[in-house]
Amino acid sequence: MGNGWHEWPLMVFTVLGQCVVGAFIVLAIALLTRRSEEEYRRIHLSMFFLWVLMAVAFIASVLHLGSPLRAFNSLNRLGASPLSNEIGSGSLFFALGGIYWLLAVLNKMPSALGKVWLIVTMVAGVGFVYAMCRVYEINTVPTWDNAYTAFHFGLTVLIGGPVLGYLLLRSADINGCALRLLPVISVTALVVSMSVVVMQSASLASINSAVQAASALIPQYGMLSVSRLVLIALGLGCWICPLILRKRPAIASMVLAFALVFAGELIGRAIFYGLHMTVGMAVSG
Repeated sequence: MGNGWHEWPLMVFTVLGQCVVGAFIVLAIALLTRRSEEEYRRIHLSMFFLWVLMAVAFIASVLHLGSPLRAFNSLNRLGASPLSNEIGSGSLFFALGGIYWLLAVLNKMPSALGKVWLIVTMVAGVGFVYAMCRVYEINTVPTWDNAYTAFHFGLTVLIGGPVLGYLLLRSADINGCALRLLPVISVTALVVSMSVVVMQSASLASINSAVQAASALIPQYGMLSVSRLVLIALGLGCWICPLILRKRPAIASMVLAFALVFAGELIGRAIFYGLHMTVGMAVSG
């Protein structure tokens, strides 16, 4: 019993990776719309921070594996192993995005090819998140082998991604009516997340083994879940309150917003890993 804080490298890897995927989709859509050359340049410069965060995520994953050599070895069963597929799809997304960014910054990316490249990279990002979900859908871990895993990972993309994406667009001084949709997406995802927490909490009572009850894995489940939701709500508040007052959120306010959302999602991921329950014979019902 306890929580999943000991898996902090995986927490950082999954949460950061999912936020980067969501933010990249936001920036890619902004680039695919008609903009001036100066706006293209500013968006591409701000995109640099996405790949810094993605590098941090992969460094965290290597810390979990113990050494870089193990990271390379994990690719040996690409296509057959969910872990290999996760590392492979993440590396593909990172490589596609990084190469696109480098060519765009150097003005070596043709416009037509750039649009196709952005779409392919977005698809690769979605594939990366899907591969993450598959890693944890293990039939011997009944607390993970359900739809809640996909919900949690996908909702992190929809909550954290728009916040990070808006922060980078704000730092690039990009305006547009379409940006107003981003907080709507995050708030809607937060509401859905609240429902998922309630439903998952109820479902834990039905998962038991001869020696363990899922509901007893994290005694602080309720308190941690509320703390997570409060942090995310506060983060979104830093973003939305200025918009309600018809003001552009300050960059500092958006940095605080993302920090709070990221902290909230880390708590959520700690809960997720704390619910690990490997059983020989599980009884659900």
